[in-house]
Amino acid sequence: MSLTNILLTGPPGVGKTTLLEEIKNRIKTRGYSIGGIYCPEIRENGRRTGFNIIDISSGRKGILASIHCTSGPVIGKYRVNLNDIQEIGISSLENALETADYIFIDEIAPMELKSTEFPDAVWKVMESQKPVIAVIHQRSRHPFILKVKNRDDVKIFNLTTQNRNIILQEILKLLGINPS
Repeated sequence: MSLTNILLTGPPGVGKTTLLEEIKNRIKTRGYSIGGIYCPEIRENGRRTGFNIIDISSGRKGILASIHCTSGPVIGKYRVNLNDIQEIGISSLENALETADYIFIDEIAPMELKSTEFPDAVWKVMESQKPVIAVIHQRSRHPFILKVKNRDDVKIFNLTTQNRNIILQEILKLLGINPS
């Protein structure tokens, strides 16, 4: 089995999503298609109130979790929106499997895993021959996160503020993308 799955991990705020964006931009400029999801913060008056879930290829956007949601499983101060994980998250991964050259997932973490179908969709894309680049929760002991980290076809990059530029070059090389 070839190495097709790259995982980024590290403490909050170290730049995992920023690095994922940079990799995505480099791949896109080479003319490849990209699918999957990313989950940026929602900020109101300078404070985080939740997370969006966005389909990379279509731009379709929903709420992953928010302090304003009135139903759904609770993680910390947020309620998880299972409907948007299903409608946007899972469908974008299924779509990426059909149409994209590279699949991005930001991120595989406890919020997303409140959906019972999300792990199946993630596993399916990781089983494909398409390169998957994903951010994965660093400290979670969730059985699915541990299962993903222990796959034979996974390379895990532990991001720090000191190594993030070096890691970008390493990942681009691994993906066969000229880093310059």
